[in-house]
Parts: sequence; structure tokens; C-alpha cells
Amino acid sequence: MDPKVCEAKVRVLACRAMSPLQALVLGAVQGVTEFLPISSSAHLYAIPTLLGWRYAGVAFDVALHWGTLIALLAAFWREWLQLVRGAFARDRAQRLQAWSTWLKLGAASVPAAAAGVLLKDLAETRLRSLPLQAATLFVFGLLLWWVDRARPASRDPAIPGWGTCMLMGTAQTLALVPGVSRSGITMTAGRAACLSRVAAARFSFLLATPITFGAGLVELRHLSPELGAGTLAIGVASAAVVGVLAIRGLIRWLGHAGFGAFFAYRAAFALFILFAVAKR
Repeated sequence: MDPKVCEAKVRVLACRAMSPLQALVLGAVQGVTEFLPISSSAHLYAIPTLLGWRYAGVAFDVALHWGTLIALLAAFWREWLQLVRGAFARDRAQRLQAWSTWLKLGAASVPAAAAGVLLKDLAETRLRSLPLQAATLFVFGLLLWWVDRARPASRDPAIPGWGTCMLMGTAQTLALVPGVSRSGITMTAGRAACLSRVAAARFSFLLATPITFGAGLVELRHLSPELGAGTLAIGVASAAVVGVLAIRGLIRWLGHAGFGAFFAYRAAFALFILFAVAKR
């Protein structure tokens, strides 16, 4: 049978098996884990797998990103409005600064967008191994914790310079591997460039907006019509509400604490995954 036909049938069966309660839970999981540096992709695959639910596929995971996109816009609408107004401001300096920021965000999004297109099939198949996800959860959690402790927080700009922007944007490509965490790896890159924890987190969230929007548009065509609009809406709304709370909570946390607690959680979740796999 044609592999594409098989894949389509799997998507239909997965969507039929998803209940509104499961969509609510997975949406909440997405809202928390997308913004905390603990990997949303690992949780969205590992949790339904370990609970015996059918995995609804990467397309549904990306659909939930529309909820986190809403959360991003709700949390940073003032910054985006300021950038739009600045791009058309009468003051030349303000206008140049706004366009510089738009260019930085656009250029920094290119590496991850290109990697997403080129490595999409690999990300949806071989990289979905639970032992691999356990390993990346631990390794990249350790890296975030170590970099944060080793590098001084000497800079707190609203928008970083070109070098830091491209470093953080390029780091996003690693998030295609479940367990790495997009927010985690970009914050790691920001801290490596000596941004403060809050500055690294804020730019990580701004940088997430264009790539999340683009991924959502690309994956919309893969959503099965068997997935009810109501079920999908529940998942998206859950991700949006929980996402706003996660963003605000993380920024407050990083104002006075580091990433040690997140590394501890990642290590514990990695051990839990390995234990669950061994018991199956």
C-alpha cells in the first residue's frame, strides 16, 4: 500500500480516538511546556504514548501551537504594536530601529524554517524514539543549567544585536529533535551571549512568534477532517490560556531564580520515560 495512504489512515484513526478531555489535557501540556524550557514536543509525544492514547500526529501538535501563538500575542501585544507603529513613525531614528528589529526577527527565523522544511520527515519518524527524547531532555537541560551558571548576565537589551539574534535563531533548529526544547535552547544561546535571564526569555518568546505562525500555516493542510472543530477548539483554547500563565510565571521566576529547577525536572522526566519504556 502507498505509504502516504497508510499515513493518512493513521491520522484519521488517531483523530477519531481523541476525546475533548484528551484535547483539553494536551492543550494544557502544550501551553506549559512550550514556554517553560522542558520541551513541548517530548511531552506531547511521551504523555499520550505512556497513557495509552493514540498519538494524533505532528500536525495536531502544531495545531496546538495556534493556541500558544495566541498566548504570545496576548503576552507581548504592546511590543508588537510598538514595532508596527515604529515602522511607520515620522521620526527617522525610531523608524530605523523598528525596521532593524523586524529584519533581525525575520533573519533569525530563517534557519529554523529551512531546517523544518528539509528535515520534516526525519523529525516525524526516527527522532520520535522515547529513549532519544529521554537523552535530549537530560543533556540539553544540563547544558542550559551549566551555561546559565557559567556565563555572567551582563546585558539586558530590549532587542539583542545581530550576532546574538542569529545565534538564538540558529539554535532553534535543534528544537526539531524532541526533548531539546525550543525555548530552552534559545535561552541557552541567549545566556551564552551574556544576556540576562529575563532578556533571553523575552527575546526567545518574540522569536517564537514568526516561526510558530509559519509552522501553523504549513501544517494546517495535514489536519484530518475527522478531528472535530469543537475538539480542536478545546485544545487550542487550553493551550492559549495556560500559555499566557506560563509566560508570565516564567518571566517572574527568572527575575530572581535560575534554571536549576527546570534541569531537575527534565532529568526526572527523562528517568521516568526510561523506566516506563523498560517496563513495557
